[in-house]
Amino acid sequence: MKKQILLFVSVFIFLISGSIRVLGQKEELIQFSGITITADSLNPVPFTKILIKDKNKGTTSDMVGYFSFIAHKSDTILFNALGYKPVSFIIPDSITKNRYSLIQLMTADTLTLAAAIIFPWPTLDDFKRAFVNLDIPDDDMTRARKNLDIAAFQMQVENHPMDAGANYHNYMENQTSKLYYFGQQQPISILNPFAWAKFIQAWKNGDFKRKKYKDQE
Repeated sequence: MKKQILLFVSVFIFLISGSIRVLGQKEELIQFSGITITADSLNPVPFTKILIKDKNKGTTSDMVGYFSFIAHKSDTILFNALGYKPVSFIIPDSITKNRYSLIQLMTADTLTLAAAIIFPWPTLDDFKRAFVNLDIPDDDMTRARKNLDIAAFQMQVENHPMDAGANYHNYMENQTSKLYYFGQQQPISILNPFAWAKFIQAWKNGDFKRKKYKDQE
């Protein structure tokens, strides 16, 4: 009977101590919130991975760098974001309230990637084979004719985009035209006799016909 009473008292004391421990842990819980921003420009760092060290708990900051989750006092918080150096923060154990706010500065980290060499051949052996079997004419005249081919020049002229100078002149012409007709109705090309004369002359010269045959080819 005494053994049963002793066992009952031991179990009761164990349960009481466990309850006290749980209550103590609940008192140590805090709402840990804050934002993650860059250290140089103070811009938000979105999608920062925030974890409690040695625990499978944490969260991720949102688009504006805000985060909030439950933690304990003295927990070590790890901050990791792509392109930034990892940072750790220890929650103070002297907090008197059940919440704590933090503005975490993230320092940019330069990532150095290995150089990538891209070849138009699948393997190095294919490149060696193509290089050895490359047929380069020895005749200077043949190379000159190939480089001065009229069709190749015409294709380059038609497909070559405007450079900075051509874009500037085009922009200035449009601005001049707008200023010239400022405050009045711009003329309609369909009523312009000079445009009609140019169209009829191009029609007689067969410019549209040659363009049609060229598109079919």
